[in-house]
Amino acid sequence: MRTRLLLALPAALAFGLAPPASPHDIAPDVAVQAFLKPEGQRLRLLVRTPLAALRDVVYPTRGPVYLDIARADPSLRDAANLWIAGAVELYEEDERLPSPRIVTVRVSLPSDRSFGSYEEALEHVTGPPLPDDTEIYWSQAMLDVLFEYPIRSEGSRFSIHPALGRLGLRVVTALRFLPPGGAVRAFELEGDPGLVRLDPRWHQAALRFVGLGFRHILDGTDHLLFLLCLVIPFRRLRALVLVVTSFTAAHSITLIASAFGLAPDALWFPPLVETLIAASIVYMALENIVAPQLRRRWIITFAFGLVHGFGFSFALRQTLQFAGSHLLTSLLSFNVGVELGQLLVLLVLVPALDLLFRRAVPERTGTIVLSALVAHTAWHWMIERWDRLRQFRFPWPALDAALLASTMRGLMVVVVAAGLVWLVRSVVRPARRRVAKEVE
Repeated sequence: MRTRLLLALPAALAFGLAPPASPHDIAPDVAVQAFLKPEGQRLRLLVRTPLAALRDVVYPTRGPVYLDIARADPSLRDAANLWIAGAVELYEEDERLPSPRIVTVRVSLPSDRSFGSYEEALEHVTGPPLPDDTEIYWSQAMLDVLFEYPIRSEGSRFSIHPALGRLGLRVVTALRFLPPGGAVRAFELEGDPGLVRLDPRWHQAALRFVGLGFRHILDGTDHLLFLLCLVIPFRRLRALVLVVTSFTAAHSITLIASAFGLAPDALWFPPLVETLIAASIVYMALENIVAPQLRRRWIITFAFGLVHGFGFSFALRQTLQFAGSHLLTSLLSFNVGVELGQLLVLLVLVPALDLLFRRAVPERTGTIVLSALVAHTAWHWMIERWDRLRQFRFPWPALDAALLASTMRGLMVVVVAAGLVWLVRSVVRPARRRVAKEVE
C-alpha cells in the first residue's frame, strides 16, 4: 500500500498542476469588451476576450502550464483571425468593409483594468507587452487585439454584426462606439444580436421599434388576457374605440416617463408592477362575471393602462440602446407596434367571440366561463408575483433631496395623466353617451 501511494503521488501532483481547461472546452460564460472608433480614413476596433474562449488553437507553453509569451504571437494572431475577425462584420453606409488588418495583439493578466476607457485600452495594446517570464496559465489569460479597417470618412454611418455567439454557451459583448465629436454610445449585446446600427436614421430606428412593439404584444400572455377581458362585454368596434384609446394613452404616458427616468428605479418596483398587472386582469375578469360597468370601463382601463405602461418599459430597457439619438421616435414607434398588435388581436377576438356566443353558448354563460378561466390564471400569477414582492424590504425613505426629486417626478406623471383624463372626458363625452346607448 505504501509503495502504491508513493507511486501515485507524482501523478496526483502533475494532475493538480495541469491547465484547468483544454483548447477544445467550450466556456460557459464569456464576456467580451470592445471599442469602435472612426478616425480619419480608418476605423479602429479594440477587442478583449478570454483566451480560453478561442478554441482549437495550440498555444505554446513553458513547462506543463504557463503560456510562453515570447513565442505566442503567431498563435494569438491566428486565434484573432479565426474567432474575431472572421466573426465580426462591419458596414459603412450599408456597404460591408473589407477584412481588417491586425495591428497588434497583446496578452493581459485577468486583473488588468486598462479597458475602462478607449484611451487607456489603446495605450495598453500599443504599449510594451508583458515580460516573457510572466507566469500565467494560457486558459486564464486575456487576449487584446487592435484591428483597423479602411473607411471613406469618419462621418459615415456604421453598422456592426458581432457574431461572437460561438465563443461560449453565453456570450455578452460590451461594445462602446465613439463617433467623432459625439457622446459615447454603449451597447450590451448577447449572443448573436444580428445587424446593429450604431447611428441609425430615424426611419430605421422607427421600423425596428414598430416590430419590437408588435412582437411584444403578441408574446405577452398577460396583456393578451387583459385585452380579452376588455373585448368580452363589448364586441362592437365603436364601443371598443374609447376603451382601447384610453388604454393606449395611459400606457404611452408611463412608457415615455420611464424611458426619460421619471419612474422609480428601486429593485422592488418591477415585481410590484408585475403583481399589479396580474391584479388588473383579476379585477377585469371578476367585473365581467358580476356586472361589467360599461359606462366607466374606459376610466378603469386608463388606470390599469398606466400600470401596463411600466410593464412595457421593462421590456424596452435592453432594446433602447438601439434607438441611437431618436429616443422619442423609438418610443412612439414601439407604441405604434403595440397598437398594431392589439388591432390584430381584436380583429381575431371579436368575430371569434361573436361566433362562440351565437352558435355554441349563451352570451352570459360564455362571459362567465371565459372570465372565470382568465381570473383563475391571473390569480395564480398574482399570488406567485406577490410572494416575490414580499421578499423585498421597504424601509422608510430618507428625507433628502433625492426623495424630493423622485416625488416631483411622480407628481409630474400624475399631473400629465390627470390632464389627459380631463381632456378625454371633455372631448369624447358625447361619443361615450352614444356608445353606451348603443350597447344598452
